[in-house]
Amino acid sequence: MQPLDSPHIGNSPLTALLHRQVQSAGGIGFADFMAQALYHPQYGYYMSPRARIGKAGDFFTSSSVSSLFGRLVARQLAQMAELLSEETFQIVEQGPGEGHLALDILDALAEEAPGIYARSYYTLIEVSQENRRRQAANLGAHAHKVVWCDETDWSIKSGCFLSNELVDAFPVHVVEKHAGELQEVFVVSREGAFVEELRPATDSRLAKYFAWLGCGPVEGNRAEVNLAAADWIRDVGQRIAKGFVLTIDYGYPSHELYAPHRRAGTLLCYQRHQADDNPYEGVGEKDITAHVDFTALQKAGSEAGLHTLWFGEQYRFLLGLGFFEELVRLEAAATTEKEARALRLTLKNLIMPESGMGETFKILVQGINVEAADLLCNRAIGAIPLT
Repeated sequence: MQPLDSPHIGNSPLTALLHRQVQSAGGIGFADFMAQALYHPQYGYYMSPRARIGKAGDFFTSSSVSSLFGRLVARQLAQMAELLSEETFQIVEQGPGEGHLALDILDALAEEAPGIYARSYYTLIEVSQENRRRQAANLGAHAHKVVWCDETDWSIKSGCFLSNELVDAFPVHVVEKHAGELQEVFVVSREGAFVEELRPATDSRLAKYFAWLGCGPVEGNRAEVNLAAADWIRDVGQRIAKGFVLTIDYGYPSHELYAPHRRAGTLLCYQRHQADDNPYEGVGEKDITAHVDFTALQKAGSEAGLHTLWFGEQYRFLLGLGFFEELVRLEAAATTEKEARALRLTLKNLIMPESGMGETFKILVQGINVEAADLLCNRAIGAIPLT
């Protein structure tokens, strides 16, 4: 995202509200602007009723591509439940969207691991009442297993905390480095348009963050700073007595995220399956995201007792859990070659490195107070049967 002037602000309630707020404050940091655009209680993108996921929405997630994704995640969760060997296995998912991943996981556990399913309970952390209604409708078959809570009203005695494309939507500060100094992007209002303005970074947390991380943008580059992500994973770790954290999102380790060639950062917007780099148009009508810093999640997590057990690309994670074997099984069950071909074309999106989700999406597995174990997802690609 480069500094730019947006077209004149429309008449939507949120853009009008933000216009007044920006004028009154003389400008607001981009993180505050993004927070309002996504999470305003009445008009925010994630808070208002709309189709966001799937063909009729703005973007696809792995769980909306195929139920196989959730089935394979369920296999890893089942092994985690066996490793913990407690009477109850708690699964807590934050940011569950339409509830598709939860449904696929519970369906798979009921079919493949009925003993684990019997002692499992699923909690959805969801702030939107409209989303809760949709999730309840989708999860009706597992209603006795599912409860809802707010983001501060959960804990895990023994289980796994799960998120899928959550952290990329946390509000981020946007900074640039000039003459060796950090400058922060502020949003101001001029002649009826939102405009970016670079100001000296007066928030001491930004410089402290890069010092803590040991990495940051090079001279002339723009970058995002997700302060909330580090605080979030620390809080997650403090709420789990014994268990695992499974984070699925797109992003990079720090040295890749802040690499010199990434001059404009990673911030993007999505609307009707089209990507753009202008968050100042269609405010409240489009998703705004930034790639996740997985080094920061691991470093902050370790401060809360969460030890990294596995980290890698989505394609490695899924292949280790049986993606190839499942693809062969599903193809064999197809009634026509056309059906089998359509299946291959759909499922390849989960593992293809460039045109799909296989490489940009990463999986981070962390554990607290658990014995070191060889996780199923860690199966070597060379050990996967090809026939």
